[in-house]
Amino acid sequence: MSEAFDKAALDYHRYPRPGKLEVTATKNLVNQRDLSLAYSPGVAAACKEIVADVGQLAELTSRSNLVAVITNGTAVLGLGAIGPEAAKPVMEGKAVLFKKFAGIDVFDIELNETDPDRIVDIIAALEPTFGGINLEDIKAPECFEIERRLKERLNIPVFHDDQHGTAICVAAAVRNGLRLINRRIEDVRLVCVGAGSAAMACLDLLVVMGLQKENIRVLDSKGVIYEGRTQGMDSHKACYATQTEARVLDDVIEGADIFLGLSCANMLNSEQVARMADQPIVLALANPDPEILPEEVLKVRPNAIIATGRSDYPNQVNNVLCFPFMFRGALDVGATVINEAMKLACVEALAELALSETSDMVSAAYGGMQFSFGPEYILPKPFDPRLITCIPPRIARAAMDSGVAGRPITDFQAYQLKLENFIYRSSMVMRPVFERAIANPRRIIYSDGESPRVLFAAQAVVDDGICRPILIGRRNRIEEMIREQGLRIKPGRDIEILELNDNPGYEKDWNLLHELNQRSGITPDRARYLVLTHPTVVAALKVRQGEADGMLCGLSGQFDEHLQHLCSVFQLRKSASGCSTVNLLILKSGAYFISDTFVTYNPSAEHIAETARLAADIVRRFGLEAKVALVSHSSLGSSPHPSAVKMREAFRILKARAPQLMVEGEIQADAAINETIRQRVYPQSGLTGSANLLMMPDLDSANIAYNLLKTVEDGIAVGPILVGLNRSGHILTPSISTRGIINMSAVAVVHALDVEQELKAVV
Repeated sequence: MSEAFDKAALDYHRYPRPGKLEVTATKNLVNQRDLSLAYSPGVAAACKEIVADVGQLAELTSRSNLVAVITNGTAVLGLGAIGPEAAKPVMEGKAVLFKKFAGIDVFDIELNETDPDRIVDIIAALEPTFGGINLEDIKAPECFEIERRLKERLNIPVFHDDQHGTAICVAAAVRNGLRLINRRIEDVRLVCVGAGSAAMACLDLLVVMGLQKENIRVLDSKGVIYEGRTQGMDSHKACYATQTEARVLDDVIEGADIFLGLSCANMLNSEQVARMADQPIVLALANPDPEILPEEVLKVRPNAIIATGRSDYPNQVNNVLCFPFMFRGALDVGATVINEAMKLACVEALAELALSETSDMVSAAYGGMQFSFGPEYILPKPFDPRLITCIPPRIARAAMDSGVAGRPITDFQAYQLKLENFIYRSSMVMRPVFERAIANPRRIIYSDGESPRVLFAAQAVVDDGICRPILIGRRNRIEEMIREQGLRIKPGRDIEILELNDNPGYEKDWNLLHELNQRSGITPDRARYLVLTHPTVVAALKVRQGEADGMLCGLSGQFDEHLQHLCSVFQLRKSASGCSTVNLLILKSGAYFISDTFVTYNPSAEHIAETARLAADIVRRFGLEAKVALVSHSSLGSSPHPSAVKMREAFRILKARAPQLMVEGEIQADAAINETIRQRVYPQSGLTGSANLLMMPDLDSANIAYNLLKTVEDGIAVGPILVGLNRSGHILTPSISTRGIINMSAVAVVHALDVEQELKAVV
């Protein structure tokens, strides 16, 4: 990692407040009555209820949604025995994943203790606080004993994710890999390099699934684990000791069907892969560098099925596919343990999800790609929104069927709906956009290339591979600022610089501008002047001519002026009669798109309906299903005011032109967001859950609502996202942060990719 990246990571953890977690209240506490209900005397009623029936603990406290992530810092992934204090950022990160992927609250607990007996006693004493225990980064073999003893003593799930999360993902990959090569697990030979906690758990689970122990060969740092070996052995390794003369990998790789690597880089070479069975399954899971790179495997075995732990190759084996959803299902039925039946249910759910046809939401989240089961798709994508709806119900049913569910679910249909609603509350909404941008980086031109915020954003997008920046500005000034700020980007290597007074395309640019606008008052002299003095005009011309794929402007000057320049160069989409803007707000309660916040002061019903269709495409670009609310002071005909009538008419037009859209209106904002309120007003509404695309009756209401929510709720703002033009161009606000520019850079790349697809479709 570079020094600049390390500094950025430290700043991320340090500001605006230290750490990644906070404790927030789930109930209002705004008056004396609230205080008396939350604490004395009202809290006594809850205490007495629990005394009478301890089962009420789940109904009256947060315990049923609270997990402890516990470590002693003796085996932190990639860092080793760094101790409990240094492990805390990792545990906080794990807590964030629990919350973001499955809505589970977490207390991270770092123990300054290495004695397994004391660790067991400490954790066991915490049982009244938590609904589940996630053990993390505890070294082997102590981790095996600690987990075993805790499972015996506690009446809540205990799950060592380093072991079982990895094992479940590996087992699902093996299950689907064997489907592709048409082999039975009982017949295959497996070679495992690595004998730590994850490797042992993988082998144990595969054996439960039918893999024969006599067909397994295991190697650790001392070589093959064989009967009679004493060096570096323990009881868990001894389970996989075989009677053999083999001592090194070369001795056991011949004819192996599966290679499982949980060790370190470069442990397997292409010559050894060539000696494996036909169509081998190679799971090279060392991070960040696998035991062998996929391209090296494919050189000798083009038909191999390969998985790694990395996101830049197909088939990423990532524990986030498992642990949030495993605990979600276990907590929701009050499971007393996570047993083999629940693990196997998770394996099958993951495997079957990769077999099933991907939904529109998954396709939208990954740039329109249609994933289908095959060598490069044997596991679901980590940000597949179906994970939360498919896996927890299977876990819950397995817990109920195996008799370990303390609170069985009686209405699975209602449970399924609850899980579906969580998708729209998750604030991981930006991730699909970033993943698609990183997979398909494009050239983005920034008209404000001398801005420090743009330069810092340029460094970030280069580091992350989001786009290839082109900066408009004075070369000497940009280079000077790069040096002053200690940035690592180099002109000509990482970024391009375009100077207005030294523009190789000057003649071509002004002629095109004049050609496009000669009947709109732009004379040749005016065109020359604009190309020499207005970076936004030049940026738009470069995009129009294919010298850049998208653009960002607007850090200085008026929004309307920038929009006028963009409209003078770009054309409207065929389905649009004008431009509009959509702003995304990521709040703690969910993600909301608001339109039109910047362009049309008093749009017609026709324009609102048209904008809603275009904005729905934006929502889908983020991997979400658009749920449209045409917001008004009125609900469903309760007011004759012109603005209410306009929204009513917009609803009629939209339903006629886009019948597939989920839409309601005109409707008041609280009913749009809150399904309970909406059911009181209109039980027959076609909208389910919370609306996420709020179409406002005019610019004032949209802009006020957006800025008010952003400020009061401390929301993350993304936008404004310009819709209606046939190219990727967006106008930033002068107050946007570096983080906001990075977000909009990814949005601009994804917009450019969609433009490319539309142009190809026309051709």
